[in-house]
Parts: sequence; C-alpha cells; structure tokens
Amino acid sequence: MALTDAQRVELDQARAARAETRRATVPALEAMLHTAMPVLDHGFVRVVDYMGDDGAVVQSARVSYGRGTKAANEDRGLIRYLMRHRHSTPFEMCEIKYHVKLPIFVARQWIRHRTANVNEYSARYSVMDREFYIPEPEQLAAQSSSNRQGRGDVLQGEDAALVLDMLREDATRNYDHYAWMLNEDEAGEPLERGRPGLARELARMNLTLNTYTQWYWKTNLHNLLHFLSLRADSHAQYEIRVYAEAMLETVKAWVPLTFEAFADYRMGAVMMSSQMLAIVRRMLGGEPVTQETSGLSKREWRELMETLGRPA
Repeated sequence: MALTDAQRVELDQARAARAETRRATVPALEAMLHTAMPVLDHGFVRVVDYMGDDGAVVQSARVSYGRGTKAANEDRGLIRYLMRHRHSTPFEMCEIKYHVKLPIFVARQWIRHRTANVNEYSARYSVMDREFYIPEPEQLAAQSSSNRQGRGDVLQGEDAALVLDMLREDATRNYDHYAWMLNEDEAGEPLERGRPGLARELARMNLTLNTYTQWYWKTNLHNLLHFLSLRADSHAQYEIRVYAEAMLETVKAWVPLTFEAFADYRMGAVMMSSQMLAIVRRMLGGEPVTQETSGLSKREWRELMETLGRPA
C-alpha cells in the first residue's frame, strides 16, 4: 500500500489532534484511529471515528442512566445472552466509521450490504489514481467445478503468467486511454493545447474494475457484525474477505466482550434446520442414518456431515 506524502501528513496531523470529551472512549481503538491498515496491494482500512463501547450495549439493554451498574462478569453474561438470542437493538447503539480504499469490483460486491451510510470518491469530479489490483499468483484460480461462485485449482506456469500480464496490460492501456481522453494535468490544465478533454463523468467508463476507489463507510455494530459474519467467512471471496478480517481486528479492540460473543455464537457456530437436528438426535440414539433415509438432499447431507466431522 502506497500513501502519498500529502496523505501521510494528513494522517499524522489527525493522530496528533486531541479533544476533551465526556463520552465513552476505548484506548485500544483510540490507538488505531487514523492508522491505515494495509489490505491487498494498494488498499487499506482505517477507523475514522466511533461511538459507544461494550458499556453502551449493556446500558441500552438495561435502559440505565449510568455506566458500571453491574459487575463486569454480569455485563459479559448479558452481552452473550443478547448475542445468543439475537437481540439486535442494543448493538445498534454503537456506530463506527471507516475510510476504505478498495478495487471497484470489491466495492460493487460490498455495496450490496445496504445497511450503512456510504460516500464514495467521485470520478465525476476528480481524476482516479493510476492504481490497480493485481492478484498474487496464489490467488489466481480456475472456476470451481462444483461451486458457481467459488474458485478451483490455482493456475500454474504459463497460464498464470499470461493472466497476470493481461491484467496489467489491460488496466494500464485503459488508464492511458482514460488519461488521454481527459487531457488534463494534476492542476486540471490541458495537456495538449487546443484539444478539449472529455468530461470526467464520461471518461471514467473506460476504467477497468480492478481500479482502486475509496469511500467512507459508517454503520452500526449490529449491521457491521452481520457484514463480517458473511464476508469474513472462509467461503467469501478472498478479495473482500481480507478487508473483513482487518475490520475484525478493529471490532476486537473496540468491543472485546461483544467480539468474544460474536466469535462464539456467530463465527464459530453452525445453524441446523429442524430436520438436521432430528437426524443428529437419531444418531445419538444409536440409529444408523444414511442420506437416503435422512430425507435431506445430497447437498444438505454433505453439509451436515462436514459440520459433524463425518464422511459424507
């Protein structure tokens, strides 16, 4: 990840600023403020601001006036109860705002989570940076033969080298054409006198989806945890999963009791249908159950066996 000198100065100034407050603060997250966490080759995630902490979740659930009305172990137990029984409203009392730099194709996948406030860098008003996501060789995989949304075996040798060359060549060529159509320098002045540049809102259509964009993304804790439960999962696309994994570290610093409960009851848990639960009970009772006698589809049976650590 490469930050410009101006960006480094801006972040240093933000980190140096101090403000007196009576609101709840979290030292571990304060230490992360205005620090860009590198993701992929040119991307990053950084926490810009936040509101609330574990105490705010507890306060909302108890509708209390102050903080520390119960022992810490009782707060932990309440948060775990709320998470276990899917009481979402108390977690909505905490909010966090991120600044994220990410490839456009990742942003288009990310934006499907419609429970956040988003303001993206606009190529209608500004010129996009010459930065593209080029995968590491180990991330170049063929289409999975069993999963339409997944990856199969990693490409090797000449195939991998050719794909990487194409990605670089296409992104570079399209950006060169984009820059030519704009016909402007960093100050917005024409590069070639007498030739008008194409409007930025039109020239941007030529950029490839691995071009980097940026946005501010603000959400509450409940919706953030839902996002992370899907995007930090091992089945999520790698390029968005690494962003989610970086954000998990911020949640761990911000609301450690909530993070612990989330890890136990969401990330580390599995969901079974009533039919699956009935099959487990039959197995515990000593009954031999097969896919044919279970009433499950082959895919459901395979997923159940994987959950139980048994051969399908």
